[in-house]
Amino acid sequence: MNLKVGRAWAMKEELRTLWHATSLEDARAFWNRWFGWAIRSRLTPMKDVAHLIKRHLDNVLTYIAPPITNAVSEGLNSKIQTIKKRAYGFRNKDRFKTAITSHCGGLNLYPA
Repeated sequence: MNLKVGRAWAMKEELRTLWHATSLEDARAFWNRWFGWAIRSRLTPMKDVAHLIKRHLDNVLTYIAPPITNAVSEGLNSKIQTIKKRAYGFRNKDRFKTAITSHCGGLNLYPA
């Protein structure tokens, strides 16, 4: 059992290097090598993951060309939604805007 877990762990760690590819050609070549390794591994969960990623490979590789994500905007949106939930509704929009800017504005309100 430990050998199977070790192989699966090694495959997972190797797949992480996909994000360091410098071009789409390098990424596709790496993917083809990794996919072959996963399919030949005789580990059913790894085969399932390999096929899942293969179905969405074009979308996964869109990160390689310009390595840009919307993680910052998603994080900011999550923070705003938390403010909205915590307040249980504001009486007017100005108070809501004030709460957002005070929480998300990056101001240091602690005394020096």
